[in-house]
Amino acid sequence: MSRAPLVLSLGEPAGIGPEVVAKAWTALRSEAPFFVVGDAWLLAAQGIAVSEIDHPSEAATSFGRALPVLHHPAPAPVTAGTPDVRNAGVVADWIEKSVALCLSGDASGLVTAPIAKAPLYAAGFRFPGHTEFIAELTADAPLDGTRGPVMMLTARDLRACLVTIHLPLDQVPEMVTAERVKRTARVVHEAMRRDFGIARPRLAMAALNPHAGENGALGLQEIEVLRPAAEALRAEGIAITDPLPADTMFHDEARATYDAAICLYHDQALIPVKTLDFWGGVNATLGLPIVRTSPDHGTGFEIAGKGVARPDSLIAAICLASEMAAARASR
Repeated sequence: MSRAPLVLSLGEPAGIGPEVVAKAWTALRSEAPFFVVGDAWLLAAQGIAVSEIDHPSEAATSFGRALPVLHHPAPAPVTAGTPDVRNAGVVADWIEKSVALCLSGDASGLVTAPIAKAPLYAAGFRFPGHTEFIAELTADAPLDGTRGPVMMLTARDLRACLVTIHLPLDQVPEMVTAERVKRTARVVHEAMRRDFGIARPRLAMAALNPHAGENGALGLQEIEVLRPAAEALRAEGIAITDPLPADTMFHDEARATYDAAICLYHDQALIPVKTLDFWGGVNATLGLPIVRTSPDHGTGFEIAGKGVARPDSLIAAICLASEMAAARASR
């Protein structure tokens, strides 16, 4: 039995989403099919063939000649580069519909094009972003394992998974608790097995302080929080290192020694990912009942409508979602 197609939610209609989605379909039209939940007219305006479908099962037959779209039009006119709060509701609806299709089995995974938070907040959206919204939408669905969400950024052979995300740096030490570290590591360990087919995942934990604290001379978090957390995780059967100096964790030889890195704060993960592949990095959410990936960039309002947006990251996100969905299907 063939696997269900992936679904893409179109994201902010005034951003680069419609352009990069169209370019991704052009690049991948001979690959496994996907379909879009969004405004078919916006996508057709990108100069590609579009096929309005009534059900995801129709995607495979039209994908090679036209981009399949479950058409839910934006209620207000769309001007590239200028978001309109009147379209915020449909952006959230596109996400919600896409998640529902994954939960029903009509889609094998979700790829989300970027959203703009300001118009969503102005319209009453109460979630910090995509990840938290999707976690709420999937909260009642069963999951065999530790529930996330955990944000993973990936580029080339690096998978960098975050204990904390969007925090001021001076708040990070108090938020890096043993329980938070252990939960993150459990989610990542299980996701490596479930979503990546790695039977015995190897995790590397980054230290918080320079030189891993220099035996307490440069900070105590490694001694008081991180090493005890690593020991407890190893007692559970999870292969994880003691905290390692972050400045020596991400070169080629180091990356070959682990399958995923547990990073403690935003830039500790994002800097190596974007250095390895600035244009092709992917954001994946681990620990959900569904597969979810996203390009690692924003709405690009400053270049929207100019035809210069690069689809590299979205293409990589689609390919990664397909690989993760295949791994889940093979279990």
